[in-house]
Amino acid sequence: MVNTIGVIGLGVMGRNIALNMANNGEQVAVYNYTRDLTDQLMEKLDGQTLIPYYELETFVQSLAVPRKVFIMVTAGTATDSVIQSLIPLLQQGDIIMDGGNSHYQDTERRYDELKPHGIGYLGVGVSGGEVGALTGPSIMPGGDLHFYNEVAPILTKIAAKADGEACCTYIGPKGAGHFVKMVHNGIEYADMQLIAEAYTFLRGNLSLSVEEIADIFETWNEGELKSYLIEITAEILRKKDNVTGLPLVDVILDQAGQKGTGKWTSLQAIDNGIPTSIITEALFARYLSALKEERIQAQPILAGPAKNTQSLDKAEWIEYVRQALYMGKICAYAQGFTQYKMTSEINNWNLPLKDIALIFRNGCIIRAEFLNVISEAYDEKADLANLLIAPYFADKTARYQQSLRNIVCEGIQSGVALPCFSSSLAYYDSYRTGASNANILQAQRDYFGAHTYKRNDMEGTFHTEW
Repeated sequence: MVNTIGVIGLGVMGRNIALNMANNGEQVAVYNYTRDLTDQLMEKLDGQTLIPYYELETFVQSLAVPRKVFIMVTAGTATDSVIQSLIPLLQQGDIIMDGGNSHYQDTERRYDELKPHGIGYLGVGVSGGEVGALTGPSIMPGGDLHFYNEVAPILTKIAAKADGEACCTYIGPKGAGHFVKMVHNGIEYADMQLIAEAYTFLRGNLSLSVEEIADIFETWNEGELKSYLIEITAEILRKKDNVTGLPLVDVILDQAGQKGTGKWTSLQAIDNGIPTSIITEALFARYLSALKEERIQAQPILAGPAKNTQSLDKAEWIEYVRQALYMGKICAYAQGFTQYKMTSEINNWNLPLKDIALIFRNGCIIRAEFLNVISEAYDEKADLANLLIAPYFADKTARYQQSLRNIVCEGIQSGVALPCFSSSLAYYDSYRTGASNANILQAQRDYFGAHTYKRNDMEGTFHTEW
């Protein structure tokens, strides 16, 4: 029997990708280094046809030429191990697709290692979680275009659809696909933290119940804030704990985890001089949340502001929160897409920003209503410096910036930490300021280190004997 594609790695994501392919008419071979996951998958089939293999060599031999192998294993050494095992079994023109959360620089290294063998290597960003993998994720493939064209019929079939179009497009050479997925996750960090801060303000500053906030999020999800993360947050707030009867969110320990992609996003931005303060602040918020015991000990020691007994008008301030959240979201996406643009220029990738926004519209975690507007902004001006200056977003921020200021100021006065709201406002105000305070920094640098400076009234480089 000749299989059209093979999947290696049958954890949650891998098995669902395999089932997705089978559901879309592919003849799928499956293999896992340990037999148990293969057997578990075969026992749970519901009318699908998957062909199990227990030896890697027979798995590879079962594939139609050029062979197409989709690996979905843990990023890092596990991925390297699978690739090294495959090299002697593949031939020139065969294709390996890495669908894991690999660091894009690892993808570029693997691409270079496989190129002398004539084996195609595609770093395929996949977003959508367990459900998306099964029903249709957003897919971000990078590598050589001719190898992508070989597998595009399969990838576009299994991808999510938005307005009848597959949420899958060729991203660019080498590690571009995994880079786009990495920054996607950075945006996701910021988006999640902004939503958490909106919840914090509604609950703490407006004294709303969890049920009332769930109602608000459901209402917001019917308007311009419509997104997957807003939708699931409303559902989360509805969930009751079976043990205590309390809202489940109230018994979940406030220590956030992370798997590294947000950190990679921030580090890459820092290395290349790209301002991603909101994304990085979201990462730091997770790190600070991990200091649970220290925070408990600090609470009775560290003073906060005096409690404000003046109540806020709930309807008015709920709208302020909504507008602040939308504006924070704009700023976070502006930073993410700036990171795409600047990195694309550094690496000569020619990332299709318009199309990237379109493939995020469905299947992925950051899918949101306003991605259509982002795509239109880049369609109108492909070299747009920053989303903030696109007419639609410039108009929105002009109308919503006061609400963001209100929320940040009230948070400061009440002692409520709103790191991503605050960072969004600082980014917005910094970006709209033509004359910054960096002249002081340059003067200081020249004073203590003779680092020199430029003048705004003449050409050249200068140094002063201070």
